[in-house]
Amino acid sequence: MYIPPHNGPPSEDDVTRLLLATQAGDLVTVGDDGLTVSMIPFLYDASRPPRTSLLGHLARPNAQWRTADGREALVLVHGPDGYVSPAWYAAKREHGRVVPTWNYVLVAVHGTLRVHDDPEWTRDVVERLTRAHENGRAEPWAVSDAPAPYITGQLRAIVGIEVEIDRVEAKWKLSQNRSAADVAGVIGGLDGGSDDDRALAAAMLKVEARRSDRGR
Repeated sequence: MYIPPHNGPPSEDDVTRLLLATQAGDLVTVGDDGLTVSMIPFLYDASRPPRTSLLGHLARPNAQWRTADGREALVLVHGPDGYVSPAWYAAKREHGRVVPTWNYVLVAVHGTLRVHDDPEWTRDVVERLTRAHENGRAEPWAVSDAPAPYITGQLRAIVGIEVEIDRVEAKWKLSQNRSAADVAGVIGGLDGGSDDDRALAAAMLKVEARRSDRGR
């Protein structure tokens, strides 16, 4: 992934926090027929240091798992992203030499895919995923709430997968190449938009605060 020096992540902790907070990503593998991609729910598992993994599952009819076992895999994890209008830049009013862009946070997780065609392994991952998504609800649903024979049947329909992480690339493209006045204009413009826009503004604000601290 192309990562200019000023677009690296604020810290490794920020990358880890994104992996812990994000619960789905794009799994890309190369099989006998070329590239295949699936959106998968996943858990970032760092319980066995120094080994770290992404754990998830695929539908059994999805041929991706049959050709990807033991091969290189890529999982794309998306943070906030959105359109940046040149109208928000202070530079537009100063000289007009501005163009649109797209700001985003993206983590590319590289590793080796392992297939776990094991109902008990897969059930553990499904239960952990469920707890992560149901956490905070007034009446959280649990796998054990469903009839046992039904869950057994559902587990037969999926296959567990693990991406053993080899390396992680991360890019925080959040207008770090712009002046403080331009960044402030973009943050202000995004703050008046959708929830996704406001999430992007918050990420930019965090990066800009750190840049300001380093400049003191």
